[in-house]
Amino acid sequence: MPTRHDNPYQALKRVFHEPNRLAIVSALCPAGNGLTFGELKDECDLTDGNLSRHLRMLEESNIIFIRKEFIDSRPRTTVFLSDIGRDRFVDYLVALEEVLKLAGDALELPASESELSLNVMKAARA
Repeated sequence: MPTRHDNPYQALKRVFHEPNRLAIVSALCPAGNGLTFGELKDECDLTDGNLSRHLRMLEESNIIFIRKEFIDSRPRTTVFLSDIGRDRFVDYLVALEEVLKLAGDALELPASESELSLNVMKAARA
């Protein structure tokens, strides 16, 4: 569980904060059997090159792992969210929740509109 920061913005990790990488990791969260490159490309509406670039960064950060194999003589690339990646993403979501709550409080939004469900994040850790 992440600790609260004096400056909650420090906990927002750039690896997740980029919109396309956020979409990739979010798409992989419910995919226990991973997603193929094509499925991920379609789900996130990215080009081959753009997806490849983001996957490379996520893989170098140990957020994902990639399995390459041949199925019926055709190459298949499958992308999985790593256990470390899942934990780091949950930490990011908790930090993001804190930042959004601060912003919501500053705008005087009702609590139900300014908070994300911690239960969802706790469930993701289980």
